[in-house]
Order: sequence, then structure tokens, then C-alpha cells
Amino acid sequence: MIGPLENPNLLIADDDRAFRETVIELLQPHFQTIGVDSAEQAIEVVETTEVDLAIFDLHMHVMSGLDAIRWLKQHDVDLPCILLTSDVSEEIESQAYDLETFRVLRKPPQRQHLIDTIQRALKL
Repeated sequence: MIGPLENPNLLIADDDRAFRETVIELLQPHFQTIGVDSAEQAIEVVETTEVDLAIFDLHMHVMSGLDAIRWLKQHDVDLPCILLTSDVSEEIESQAYDLETFRVLRKPPQRQHLIDTIQRALKL
């Protein structure tokens, strides 16, 4: 059920094309999606397009998902972010939550858990 945001626009940044496309496919019935393959491209999208939530893979080629979230905070971009990683650790979670990341999820997340987390982040 879509609430105050009629059609939320989600940004999915992951350098693994197959995984990124799978996430987009899972989310498209519920949300508008923009997929990019790097944190740098994600930042360009955020600078030019209205985005309601960003999902970042932790490990990407140049900038990590944490680097991208840090950049958003340093530039006062108020955007809920979800970090995906296959190697969740206390250190990664601590760094992410210090940057006010909404949630850190183990990759690959279960479909319904991901949708529920997005809806909570967007307060739908």
C-alpha cells in the first residue's frame, strides 16, 4: 500500500549487474527504480533527480556504499539509505549507523523483508 509518497523513487547502486537487476525486478511492482553500477553514478543521480530512498551495495569499485552515504551526509542530502552487504559485521554496522544509515541488510535480502524495510524508511 502506497501512502503519502504516491510513487516513491528508489535508487539502487550495485556493481553486480545481475543482482542489481534482480532487486529492481523485485521492487518495480511497488516502486519506481533507478539502477546504477557505481557510487559515483548514484551521487550524480541524487544531484539531478528526485530520489526518495537509496540502496547501496557496500563493496563497489571506486567508492563504497559507505563512502556514498558519507558523501550524502557531508553535502546535507537528507535521504534514507539502506546498505546491502554479504559480510555484515559489527564494525560495518557501527560505521553505517554513525552515518545515520536506516538499515544494514545481509545480501541477498529476502524480498518481503526488503520491501518492509523500505516502507518503514519511507514511513509508508
